[in-house]
Amino acid sequence: MPEMETRKNKPQRQLEIENMASLKSWGDPPSALAPELTQETVVDCGWGRLIFGQTFGSNSRLAQELKNEQPGRRDVALYTRDPHVVVSKDPQALFIDPSLTYRLELPTAELELKLPEGVQIRALTGGWDEYHINRIYKARGMVELKPRFSEHLLSEPALQTLVAVDQQSGDVIGCVAGVDHYRAFDDPDNGCSLWALAVDPQCLHPGIGRALVTWLAQEFKQAGRAFMDLSVMHDNAEAIRLYQSLGFYQVPVYCVKTKNVINEQLYVGPRSEESLNVYAQIIVDEACRRGIAVDIVDASGGFFDLSLGGRTVSCRESLTELTSAVALSRCDDKSTTRRFLQRAGLKVPDQQELQSESDALEFLSRHPRVVIKPARGEQGAGVFVDLRAPDETAQAFHTAAKLCDKVLGESFVVGEDLRILVINNEVVAAAIRRPASIVGDGANTVRHLIEKQSRRRSSATQGESSIPLDDETQRCVSNAGYEMEQILPNGVEIQVRKAANLHTGGTLHDVTAELHPILRDAAVEAAQVLGMPLVGLDFIVESADQPSYAIIEANERPGLANHEPQPTAERMLDMLFPQTADRSLRTRYESY
Repeated sequence: MPEMETRKNKPQRQLEIENMASLKSWGDPPSALAPELTQETVVDCGWGRLIFGQTFGSNSRLAQELKNEQPGRRDVALYTRDPHVVVSKDPQALFIDPSLTYRLELPTAELELKLPEGVQIRALTGGWDEYHINRIYKARGMVELKPRFSEHLLSEPALQTLVAVDQQSGDVIGCVAGVDHYRAFDDPDNGCSLWALAVDPQCLHPGIGRALVTWLAQEFKQAGRAFMDLSVMHDNAEAIRLYQSLGFYQVPVYCVKTKNVINEQLYVGPRSEESLNVYAQIIVDEACRRGIAVDIVDASGGFFDLSLGGRTVSCRESLTELTSAVALSRCDDKSTTRRFLQRAGLKVPDQQELQSESDALEFLSRHPRVVIKPARGEQGAGVFVDLRAPDETAQAFHTAAKLCDKVLGESFVVGEDLRILVINNEVVAAAIRRPASIVGDGANTVRHLIEKQSRRRSSATQGESSIPLDDETQRCVSNAGYEMEQILPNGVEIQVRKAANLHTGGTLHDVTAELHPILRDAAVEAAQVLGMPLVGLDFIVESADQPSYAIIEANERPGLANHEPQPTAERMLDMLFPQTADRSLRTRYESY
């Protein structure tokens, strides 16, 4: 009985569904509004078109408009009346999107903006913002804006695009788009909507998505709009929790889309290779786009075969049978890699094989700052960077020795960690790799901030990147002058790892366009010396646009993901199956 009373007395939103064109999802539009909904309205958003279904008087016309979708775009028909009837007009081409629509009532919304320290939100200003928006969209697996679409965004009154900017680096770290329905077609419901919210997966600042949503809602509230709608995948629990915490609630609005390769998983279900990691999946997706047959041999290990025209190439992520066993052995042992590069006249740090703890301490006596690492291994396992004390050096030696029977000491080189990806004797991508860091908010402990950042990194990389709470993280936090249970002051940033490895929470920041010619030439020469058709080379540099460098490692199976916006998987497939190369992709970013 008490439960019934509670349910009965719980406040309910009284939606006038039959009187709102944006909510009446059946039959004719509300009779009182019918005269105002005579102009079929379509708004180009750059990634696709927003088709206002309530402005179409004919299901057949709406179905035809959806089928006018351009290649590579993602059109959305929202506020569709009788969506099942629209799909019936061409069920082979159309489908009802499995998304939910949420609404925020702007006049009564309590919008508290919590902007992270050191972050600015502003309107889009031009092409450079567009470049960064597309970089973020690509990193998130979203459809990119059409080239030079920022010119249209700046001149179309119904569109509003906001970007979040890290004030220290000047990088765009998030973006969101808004569509003003009233300005688009004198919407009698006086609504607006939010689209394409995305945060850079490399972002360190918490709460960027929340801040962008809140800022856009404030803008539309000040403009006098009645509500702001958004569409979210039914299984995106994290996003739904965010929207609900801001006051959004679900409304009966349905979305119809055109079947295409972008939407494929939404209407055919998960593919059999869903369990592939992100490094294999990016290659498989590109192969499918080109019509190359894919056979998943062992999903958990990242093994697959690519076939076209009677020719099959076996792969393990980015490692293919084009790499010879001899070339592979040159990269497998880090001391062997160094010898080959040094003989070719390329710059490498001082290095020594360590047989014992005393060897490690003797090496430290000659180099005030050292790196201890196993000769073989990947994903940063057992790598200890910038060791200065005898006790931590000894401990690092014993940890590395448990992972490999051959341990190396290397002189620590001060500078930035630069990954250069060489494919088929061409530099395809270059990115500064930064160690895992956290930024304080004045409320959470170091441990909690690490855990939150680790969850964000894991979500952004499909589980490939996370920050271990181990002795190395503890050492780095202590060296920064803090304790794990200490509250980190607002805006204070500390490194919680020394090795800039993606798998331990590191981030990548594209610098391909500013790469110094000497660094570019050294990378290509190193790939040739090692005999590697595809290789990831790790440099320590003063800066990406300066000539000084030291090559510290070569990775025979580098991850092609997280190098946005560079076409890494595309260039790999160009090398394997040159007859499928889409040369137009090479010029995609020339306008920036």
